[in-house]
Amino acid sequence: MRQKSLIYFLLAIIIIALAIGSCKHEIPIIPTDSTTTSGDSSTVCDPTKIYFQQQVLPILVSNCAQSGCHDNASHKEGVILTSYNSTMSTGGVRPGYPGNSRLYRNITNGEMPPAGNPKLTTDQKNLIYNWILQGAENLVCQNACGDTVNITFSLSVKPIITNKCQGWHIGTNPQGGIDLSTYTTVKAQVTNGKLWGSVNHDAGFSAMPKYGNKLSPCELTQIHKWILQGAPNN
Repeated sequence: MRQKSLIYFLLAIIIIALAIGSCKHEIPIIPTDSTTTSGDSSTVCDPTKIYFQQQVLPILVSNCAQSGCHDNASHKEGVILTSYNSTMSTGGVRPGYPGNSRLYRNITNGEMPPAGNPKLTTDQKNLIYNWILQGAENLVCQNACGDTVNITFSLSVKPIITNKCQGWHIGTNPQGGIDLSTYTTVKAQVTNGKLWGSVNHDAGFSAMPKYGNKLSPCELTQIHKWILQGAPNN
């Protein structure tokens, strides 16, 4: 009897051992997200997302947050467009509903920027539309830009200047007397060293873009490589 009990005991141990050995202990996979949210940054940006800090804010600051309009001092009609918080609290933005957002309506019906100032391009309007449609989030991605290998003025440098600088530096009375509306005028600022000094926030230069974040590392790379190439009109 004692021998049978011992056999049963050994069989039970073997069965338990086999059961434990058959279990798969997988290492949990922690999901990673290449996109970024407020206050964060990533080396990889999601091309389907609109990053407010790098893409939307510079357009608003450059074209709308000027003296006499929607900067911190003037706050025309109570609207301030110099930061995410002020844009959301005063700009009449309804996340998910561009057509019902005063900000988008005003830039599409011609009220903003005001008469005498260049209107936003179709691409700029579409970008703001999609930002609101995606929920008007305060997303950040420090490397939100394109190709850093095949650099040209028309496809690499000009879009940066148009979206982030040109609103201040165009028209009959550009900020600081600096006009950035054409290749010739941009090249002049390259020659005198002011373009790179400003975008790189070097000491002694007026930091650009105004109010907004410094250009992303890859945007600075694009401009720097173009300058090193001789700043060609390509």
